[in-house]
Amino acid sequence: MDSTSVSLLRRLRAPDESSAWQRFVDLYAPLIFYWGKKQGLGVEDAADLVQEVMATLVEKLPQFQYDPQRRFRGWLRTITRNKANDLHRRNKTLPETGREESLQDALAVGDDLFEEAEYGRFIIRQAMLLIQNEFPAHYWQACWKQIVDGLSAAQTARDLKISLTAARVAKYRVLNHLRNELEGLLE
Repeated sequence: MDSTSVSLLRRLRAPDESSAWQRFVDLYAPLIFYWGKKQGLGVEDAADLVQEVMATLVEKLPQFQYDPQRRFRGWLRTITRNKANDLHRRNKTLPETGREESLQDALAVGDDLFEEAEYGRFIIRQAMLLIQNEFPAHYWQACWKQIVDGLSAAQTARDLKISLTAARVAKYRVLNHLRNELEGLLE
C-alpha cells in the first residue's frame, strides 16, 4: 500500500475540502521542495515547483482513481520531475541535449529519491507535527517518552506525575490517531 492516505485522497476530490488540501500541502510541500532541490533547482525555483505541482494536482486529483497496486508517490514524483524539467527548460538551465538525460538517469538510480525508510520517517514526522496540537501536552509528552525516548509506561507516569493508566491511554490515543492519519500512507 502507498504512503498517501486513501481517505485523504478521497477528501481531496471534493471541491469544498480546504482542510484536506491544507493537510496535503503540509505533508507534501516539503517533500516536493526536497525533490526539486535534488533535481538541481535553486530555492526560488524549488518553491515555484511546489506551486506548479500543487496547481497540477488541483486540476488532476478530482479525476484521480486510487489503485492499490500502484503508488501515489510515484505519480506525484513523475509530476514533480516533469514540472522540474519544465522549469529547467524555461530558465534555460538545461542544455538542449545531455543534461536532461543524465537527470533522468540520476532519478532512476534507486526506486525513490528517498529510500523507503527515509520516506516513511519523513511522512511520520510531518504527520506527528500536524497532530501534536490536537492533544493535551501531557498526552503528547507521555506518548513521546514511551515511543521516542523508550521509557516504560511506569517511568513515564512517574516522570509526568500521572497515573500508569493515564500514561498508557495517552500513548494509545496518540498512536491510534497517528495510525488513522497515516492509514494507507505507509506500506
